[in-house]
Amino acid sequence: MGIDAPRAPLDQSRITAALSRYWRVSVVDLTASTQDDLANKITAGDGKSGDVIVANYQSAGRGRLDRSFLAPPSTALLFSLYLNPTRSRDDWGFIPLLAGFSIADTLRKISANVSIKWPNDLLIDEKKVGGIISTAVGQGVIIGIGINISTTVTELPVENATSLALSGVTKLDRNFLLPLLLNAFEKDFTQWDQGESFLEQYSQLSATQGREVTIAGLSENMIRSRALSFDEQGRLHLEDGQIVTVGDVVHLR
Repeated sequence: MGIDAPRAPLDQSRITAALSRYWRVSVVDLTASTQDDLANKITAGDGKSGDVIVANYQSAGRGRLDRSFLAPPSTALLFSLYLNPTRSRDDWGFIPLLAGFSIADTLRKISANVSIKWPNDLLIDEKKVGGIISTAVGQGVIIGIGINISTTVTELPVENATSLALSGVTKLDRNFLLPLLLNAFEKDFTQWDQGESFLEQYSQLSATQGREVTIAGLSENMIRSRALSFDEQGRLHLEDGQIVTVGDVVHLR
């Protein structure tokens, strides 16, 4: 099966053959959460940087702020990866933004006009096509990634979601896309970990910068301001002087 087989089963041998030596991918057909599976592996002392778990289906996939991320079997790319950064822990907050940039930048090269809503939602035409979460575990970080690949309109979980297929992308085989994304991210992460800044690149693909936004955070207070910029810790700087570390952003038209 080639890159035009959108719901081809995940094939570990095909994926591994296309990967750099940095990554070690384990394919599972069904799991509650690749994020939890990888965390358990690391906690047990059996995980190391470069480990990846990818699933055909997650029964309890999670997004940011404890939301669920569910997709019908074989319609989405659902995977988690583990990294041991050498860069200062103070900068680890930028890692999910780096992952968002890397994925968006790579997908744009196969004709997907992806942008990023801070901190790490992947958008096409203001509709969510994917999301990223991160969790510090042990001496590193787990990045959980979910991307709607071949999801149809009737399969979408919410009205403001989309998929690569619905956006006109034709290269939809997950066995092609996963190595493509991982190899690109390895390059970007290595450069970042060695001290390179990706603020400018992230900002160029940001759908949030310069927009009027509302932000619901962990408190009951709703923030409304203009998004100005980001920093090396992954924080959002607002026109009113506030600096936001976590929150649910709504773009105002």
